[in-house]
Parts: sequence; structure tokens; C-alpha cells
Amino acid sequence: MASTSWTPKLNSRDGPIYLAIADALAADIASGHLAQGARLPTQRRLADELSIDFTTVSRAYAEAQSRGLIEGRVGQGTYVKTRRSLPSRIEPSGLVDMSMNLPPRFQNNTLEQKMWEAVRGLQDHGLDLLMRYQEPGGIIEDRIIATAWLSRRLTSVARDRVLVAAGAQGALHAVLSVLTNPGDTVCVEHLTYPGFRSVASHLRLKLAPLEMDEHGLLPEAFEMACLTMKPKALYCMPTLHNPTTRTMPLVRRRELVELAQTYDVPVIEDDAYGSLASDAPAPLAALAPDIVYHVASLSKCLSPALRVAYVAVPEGRALRVANAIRGSASIVSPLTSAIASRWIETGLADVVRDEIIQESANRLKAFHRALPGSAEASSNGFHVWLSVPEPWNRGELVSRLRVVGIGVVASDAFAVANAPEAIRIGLGAPANIDELARSLAVVAELLSQQPANSTTVV
Repeated sequence: MASTSWTPKLNSRDGPIYLAIADALAADIASGHLAQGARLPTQRRLADELSIDFTTVSRAYAEAQSRGLIEGRVGQGTYVKTRRSLPSRIEPSGLVDMSMNLPPRFQNNTLEQKMWEAVRGLQDHGLDLLMRYQEPGGIIEDRIIATAWLSRRLTSVARDRVLVAAGAQGALHAVLSVLTNPGDTVCVEHLTYPGFRSVASHLRLKLAPLEMDEHGLLPEAFEMACLTMKPKALYCMPTLHNPTTRTMPLVRRRELVELAQTYDVPVIEDDAYGSLASDAPAPLAALAPDIVYHVASLSKCLSPALRVAYVAVPEGRALRVANAIRGSASIVSPLTSAIASRWIETGLADVVRDEIIQESANRLKAFHRALPGSAEASSNGFHVWLSVPEPWNRGELVSRLRVVGIGVVASDAFAVANAPEAIRIGLGAPANIDELARSLAVVAELLSQQPANSTTVV
């Protein structure tokens, strides 16, 4: 189908041009000048016709799409929505924020209904679930189910070593408060999770950045730190590292925990993405349960809304960590903990995780179609680590993307030492594959230009 020869009538240049184009689209659709299902001009063609920047048209189309006026079809173009697909309430959604690393929303209405049915089924717990406090670290029933969930990766974990915490952030705070005092040094990968940096700052800890290579943290860098800094702990993410997506091989994991045992340095293993990577090597906690604190959040593999993390601690340390949980968060929400337990107990959690894995793989394919060979990524994850090509730099790129309605994260958020020229793109935040593809097309188009040619600043 050929594109409609549509050109917006921009009678006034007051305000942003992209909004004027979106308003013109809305007016021509309402008047019938643009028929339902009509194919719109390509963004490049319309930019040429109007003698404006390509990114202005991209932002206009994104605004019209957020109002529910048009839709993009991968590989086909952009079309006026048909009446049956128009929403009853049209409201702009604003920024396509791919700075947040969210699990992607899957398109499975049957599974969605089952998830909610399981929540409604919790009413058989009566008022005890709603009107009572629970013990820090979780009630015994939830800890038993948590142990079963963790045992898929930690085959010998015992129930008396497993606690339930208020998300990874709550778990990290509790473990760090047990292992450290203000002013202590903790080793981290030189690119590390911003949430950990925040907790460490709150506890007034010093972070010692350790070098990485394509396989993750370098054991020799850790050993040198042990010899020269006497760190109180090591925090790392061996599986699907955030932000680089790297997974540490088994040989290096063994070497790392052997060094930790030799120098008596506890390891905090953040396994937020471990459940998504069925082919990942054994966790550090499986190799050295005597010295590794294993934190497995459910936010990435099931739902960010639960705010539940399962923590496996070394033998004899559960009471101290439970008391630290009491001191910081009191308890995990009994309701969200019960939801997590019900999903796991009924097998729904496995189905949800598998849907997330499949949707993540589909989104990664969309990324590779838009930006082939340009980033580090894992088929099991939903974020990519993009090296910023010259002559761009990360600051310019992040700024220009924000202008056209796309949010990404510069490496500065992760860097404990020198920040590389790179950004992290979260593939899970866009509502669907089509929205992701449109956003990635804007990124690709922007990178194809010279930085000086991509701005309209005067």
C-alpha cells in the first residue's frame, strides 16, 4: 500500500513544531481528511517535505501514537488507527523511558487472569494475613517456599539459612549493616548497580572499584584489593551483570570464591537475573555457602510490584540478618510475600518467568534488527550495553534522545571510577514490540547523524 501524500498544515509556529504536527494529524483524522487505516508518509520523507529535523517528525509521530491516533507496524510503516482499535480515553503517555530496567510486559491475557485469580485466592487466609505483623525474615511457610525456589540454583540450601526481605534493596541494606561499619571499604565491579551505590552511601561505606574484562570481574584485581585495602566485603553480580550483561564463567567463579575464603572476605552475590538464565554456571553461593550471602530478588524474573527478595546466608548468620531486617524495614509486606508464595506454589511463577524470557528474546531480536552488532547483550536478559560510537559522546546522546522522547542511562550512573562512553538501554519498558521498534529506529537514525546536525538549538 502506497503512503498517503499527507502534509500537515502548520498555520502557527507558536510552541513546539512536533506538537503542531501531532495536532494537525488529530484534526485531519477527526475531519475525515485522513481515513482510518491510511498509511502515513515515512518520517524521513515528511521531514524533507517540511524542511525540518528528522527527530522532530519522530517525536511528532511518537506523540500521535501516545494519543492513540496512529500505530506503527514493524517492517510496514505507520498507519492511522482504525476505529475499533482506538482507545476510549486518549491521553499522552510522554517519555518512552528505557532508563528503567523493567521486565517486559507479555501479551498473554489468560496468564494475566490466572495471576490475578491467585491473588484473589488469598482471601482464604482470612484476617490474619491482613491484620497481623509477621516475624522479620518471613514466616516459616514463606521461607519453606523461598527455599524451594532457591534450591533450583542452590541445590543444598537449608531452610534455616533462608530469609525473606523487602526487595533486593532491603536485603542489601540488611546484609551490609551486618558485615560493615561506617568508613569500611567494600569491593565492587568498577561498573556496578546504582542501587548498591545508594545503600553504600547511606551506610557511609567506601567503594573500591575492581577492573572487569569481557568475562566479568577480574580475580587478580580482587586479590590485590584484599592485600592492600583489607575490604570488609565484595559485592558482585556474576550472572547477567547490570549494566554490561556479562556472565562470569565457572572457572572464574571458583577462583573468586577461593580468594574470598583465603582472605576471609564475605561475598554478597546479587542474583537478580539468575532465574532468567537457565544455562548460567552455578552461583557463588553454591560453590562457597560458608562465605557468600546470596540475594535473589523477584523483581526481574516475576514482578517489580512484589518487592520481595529471598536471601540465603551462611550457616549461623540468619538471626543477625533477620534482626537487621527488623531494624531497617521491620518486615516484608505479608501480602506481597503471600502472593509470591502462591505464584511459586501453584507453578504460576515458572510460567510467568518463561513468558518474560520469551518476550525478552523477541525484544532483543528487535534491537538487533535496528542496531545490528552494536551492543553487548544476552538472550536471557532485557537490557543492552551500547558503546557510544564517535563522534558522539554519552552526554550528547542521552540529551538528544531525551529531546525526542526517549530515556536511556549514561554509564556515569554505574561507574565507581572512570565512566566509559556507553549507555544502558532497557528493552522492557516500552509497552510492546512495536513501540520498542519505533524507539530503537529513532536511536539508530540519531546515531547515523553527526551530533552537530542533530540539534535545532539556536
